[in-house]
Amino acid sequence: MAIHDVECCDFYQVHETVVEAVHGNIPDDDVLYDLAELFKVFGDSTRIKILYVLSEAEMCVCDIAQILNMTQSAISQQLKILKQSKLMGDSRLSHIQKLGYVTDLSYARKLWPNANMASQ
Repeated sequence: MAIHDVECCDFYQVHETVVEAVHGNIPDDDVLYDLAELFKVFGDSTRIKILYVLSEAEMCVCDIAQILNMTQSAISQQLKILKQSKLMGDSRLSHIQKLGYVTDLSYARKLWPNANMASQ
């Protein structure tokens, strides 16, 4: 990239009030790191599909596998990643005595409070 292709201001003038207001709202590095890790989770379309499916209903692994036409093992691997990223919770499906999975966006909301995430 040539130097004249770089975006720059025509003249240097810092807008102190804007800079101070925004700078004061930047989260700590730890929170930004966690948020970056969270966004990595969304880089896989299978995990997005699982989150979508579970936003519709609480389900067990075999139900999710059936809907997504995948093996239970493949679904379990993705669920593990979603649970590690704190986007998943599990619960007992009392009507069928199986372990079910539910979305849990509270952690994501904590990291990114201004995001408009669908509530459960």
